[in-house]
Amino acid sequence: MSTFLLYAIAVPVTYVLLVLGMALAARRILGLHIGLVRTALASMLGLSLTKGVLSGIAPSEAETVTGALATVGIGITLLMTIGLLALAEVLVPTGSVPPPTEWFGALRRKLARTRRYSRITAIAVRHGLGPYLRGRERSGAGRARLARSLRHALEDGGVTFIKLGQVLSTRRDLLPVEFIEELSKLQDEVPAAPWDQVAQIISTELGAPPETVFAEFDREPIAAASVAQVHRARLVSGAEVVVKVQRPGIRRVAEGDLDIVCRLAATLNNRTRWGRSMGILDLANGFAAALREELDFRVEARNLAAVTAAATVRADATSVDVPAVHEELCTGRVLVMDRLEGVPVRLAGPVLDGRGEDRTELARALLGCLLRQVMLDGVFHADPHPGNIMLLTNGRLGMLDFGSVGRIDALLRAGLQKLLLAIDRGDPAGLCDALLELVSRPDEIDEQQLERAVGQFMARHLGPGMRPDVEMFGDLFRLVYRYGLAIPPEIAAVFRALATMEGTLGALAPGFNIVVESREFASAQFSERLNPESIRRTMSEELHSLLPMLRRLPRRAERITSALEQGRLGLNMRLFADERDRRFLTNLLHQIMLTVLGATAGIMAVLLLGAQGGPRISATISLYEVFGYNLLIISVLLGIRVVVAIFRPRT
Repeated sequence: MSTFLLYAIAVPVTYVLLVLGMALAARRILGLHIGLVRTALASMLGLSLTKGVLSGIAPSEAETVTGALATVGIGITLLMTIGLLALAEVLVPTGSVPPPTEWFGALRRKLARTRRYSRITAIAVRHGLGPYLRGRERSGAGRARLARSLRHALEDGGVTFIKLGQVLSTRRDLLPVEFIEELSKLQDEVPAAPWDQVAQIISTELGAPPETVFAEFDREPIAAASVAQVHRARLVSGAEVVVKVQRPGIRRVAEGDLDIVCRLAATLNNRTRWGRSMGILDLANGFAAALREELDFRVEARNLAAVTAAATVRADATSVDVPAVHEELCTGRVLVMDRLEGVPVRLAGPVLDGRGEDRTELARALLGCLLRQVMLDGVFHADPHPGNIMLLTNGRLGMLDFGSVGRIDALLRAGLQKLLLAIDRGDPAGLCDALLELVSRPDEIDEQQLERAVGQFMARHLGPGMRPDVEMFGDLFRLVYRYGLAIPPEIAAVFRALATMEGTLGALAPGFNIVVESREFASAQFSERLNPESIRRTMSEELHSLLPMLRRLPRRAERITSALEQGRLGLNMRLFADERDRRFLTNLLHQIMLTVLGATAGIMAVLLLGAQGGPRISATISLYEVFGYNLLIISVLLGIRVVVAIFRPRT
């Protein structure tokens, strides 16, 4: 009984160990990270098929042959396991099927995404986009109709697609003028949410109902958009504030739509050449990150604090007013700010005429504020449309809604300043150099031809008698796109803000030229750096950075001249100093070695299988054949390893 029990335990344990060993060996040979469960299943199937293959070698002596060809059996099992794994990876790649614990959630998300896909498709078809999506040729009139249909479809698609259309309306480097004009008309004003839902959000976020937190609270919003709505209120302290409350359920809808947008962008990036050249995946990811920030009001509170702090440090007397934030009342879905009394710029025409305000000076102050945020602070308002700029009762301007901001580092700021200065001087070479500093350049580019194209661009837009306008930037974007240069999202956000600002400045001071004023701003900033105090400070900073090197320079010069005098001066160069070069060479030698070993084993296998005589293991199998089968399996395994290494995607 004990012997039977021991046998009953040993057989399954041995089988499990054999399966795990085969699974680990197969993963090692392939050199791929494949799930252990999938590999074990393939090993079990390979083991079950191996005996039939061995029996096929010598069916009349199956038991004897099976014992004699044990090593061959192991090799055949490995081959079958690897073959099954390769087939499984082609049909169902690793990672495409979630773990069983996540199946329910993944299935629910899949169904929700499918329903949303169906709705979006129905919207596109209803607005007549179906024929265009199937690739019909577009005439000029057809393109205008397509742009109009696209705008209506995006409006029906909801908040995410409206925001996407608003972002695309500023990308003159990507879309024709018909699309820019239509998408610029997108508005996200919607009916206000019911008061009971708004009160529930405030109670949940602030831990108390509005009547307790605020001394007064106006239930009728003063503005309602697709993301949030704004109410007037008064704090217990007496401060007049506005309360921005996120619309109920908007985050869930936006997250589902962003998932669809990013998946679609990834598909276009992988399957289309134009998608890769446009950087559509980076565009979608940047849009998703910006919208997620806009849905978190704590980010907006931090943005307001950063902009206010930068203006305070500069002590900028012409800066536009920014509302102060009451941080103790700010959460992810509720934002409380001081109230700025005034009217939006888009409605301020009669007020300006009645006061006799200098429109040009106001427009110059607003543009200067944005340019200082971009060029000096590195944090700027990315959506300064006429609804977000107010004419205040004190005669100044106010800037609202910092949910969408751009951030730009010092290197890109310096590149933008060089760009504006080159435009101001009419310097094609300088403009070309500034462009190459700003964009992500391909490995190969004809800089001389690019410089000539930039020169033609400047002659067309900046020649004598020419009046530069914002359309100039559209031509500049098209030039950049033609030479395969990719505009970073940060720079695209700057030009998007400037393009949006042009419309605001036009409403504030018709005829105001944003390009001319920007050139003058850059020239003034450069002149400020040339005053004696600025030059002294710059030289002092540079000298402090050079002093350590200057101290070491005499000693090093002495060592070099002494070695040269004594004939001991030599040059030491390390080959393959870069880790990537060493890794490439190692992998190359590895593959060559495996190829040689595999070919040698294959040749030896053929010779042994074709040899006559040799010690007999059974009536039909010789020792030479056993060695030949083993070497043949080794040759195939090494060949598979080399092929997998060649076709494996590089990260």
